[in-house]
Amino acid sequence: MYASRVRASLRGWGGVGAMMVACALALAFVLLLPCTQRAPDQAPRTGQPVADGVQARAGSCQDSSAQDQTLSPSGADGPTIDAIKARTGERRKLIVGVDQNSYHWGYRNPNTQGAELEGFDIDLVHRIAQDILGDPDAVQFKAIPTSQRISAIQDGRVDMVVRTMTITCGRLSQVAFSAPYFKTGQQVLAPKSSSITGYNSTLAGKKLCTAAGSTAYTKLDADKKAGTLPATTDISTTVPNQLDCLVRLQLGEVDAVVTDGALAASQAAQDPTVELKGGAFTTEYYGVAMKKDASDLVRRVNRVLVDYRASGWQQSYDTWLSATLGKDSAASEPPAPRYLRTS
Repeated sequence: MYASRVRASLRGWGGVGAMMVACALALAFVLLLPCTQRAPDQAPRTGQPVADGVQARAGSCQDSSAQDQTLSPSGADGPTIDAIKARTGERRKLIVGVDQNSYHWGYRNPNTQGAELEGFDIDLVHRIAQDILGDPDAVQFKAIPTSQRISAIQDGRVDMVVRTMTITCGRLSQVAFSAPYFKTGQQVLAPKSSSITGYNSTLAGKKLCTAAGSTAYTKLDADKKAGTLPATTDISTTVPNQLDCLVRLQLGEVDAVVTDGALAASQAAQDPTVELKGGAFTTEYYGVAMKKDASDLVRRVNRVLVDYRASGWQQSYDTWLSATLGKDSAASEPPAPRYLRTS
C-alpha cells in the first residue's frame, strides 16, 4: 500500500479564454511525459463475480458483446512482459498512451507542482505498473490524440493505451482489449440556452462536433446514412481531441458536441454554461488496448482488473467522478467479465 498523493482542489474553468489556456498548456508539453505521481491508496470494495464462458468466434463478433472478446486472467509473465521488464535504467518503465486534456480522466492539473497528470484512467495505469514492475510510478506517459490510439499501439510507440477507449468489434480487428473497466454511453452536450433536447429531431440543421476516430462519429455517420439522424444535421466537424470540441462549442463554431457521457459530464463541469441534453443513446465499455499478439500482457491486465474492481476502482471513482456522475457508481460499474475460452 502506498501513500495517497495530496491533490490540489480543481475549479471549473469555463469560458473560451480558460480553455485556450488549457490547450496552450497541453501543447507546451512534449509527447513523452515523465511520471511523478502515485495512485491513491486502495480502499476495500466488494468484488464482482468472474464468469468464464464460451464466446462467439472473432469472425462473428457483435458490438453488443465486444467487451467479452478478451482472454482469461493470468499472473504469468510472457514475451511481452519479459521485454518490458528487460528495459534498463530510466527506460525500465511501462509506456502508456493517455490523454492529458480530459478533465478527471487523463488531465494535467495546472494547480499542482509540475502540472501532474491525474484522473481515473491515470489511477488505473499506476495500478498496472505496480503489478508488472513493482512500482506505481514506473510509467512513461505519452499523450496520444483520439485518432492515433490504434496506430500508436500497432507501431509500438506504447505498450498499451488507457484513454477512455471503447471496445468495439472494428477495433478488435486491429488491437486486443482487456475486460471492460467502465460503462458509459454517447450523449449530447450543448449550451443550456440551446433548443436541442437530446439525440433527436432537435438536431436538425445543427452542426455537431466529434473527435476523429471516435465511436461518436461512427454512430452519427451510421445513423445519418440510415436516416435515423436528420438529413440536415452537419457532422463534418471532427477534431483530434475531445477538448477541442468543447472549445469549438464555446467559440460558437458548432451547436453541440457528441461524446461519451462520462467525458461530456466532465466537460460540463469545466464550463457551467453547457449541459448534457437527454440521456445516453448507446451502451459502451472502456477497455485497455494492447497489441493483438500481446496475449500475456492482456491476461496480466485482466488479472489486475479483477483485483482493482475488488479494491481500488470505487475509491478512484469517488475521487474523480462522483462529483460529475453522481455518488452512486452502479450505472458506471463494468459488468462481470466474461472471457474467451481458448482451450
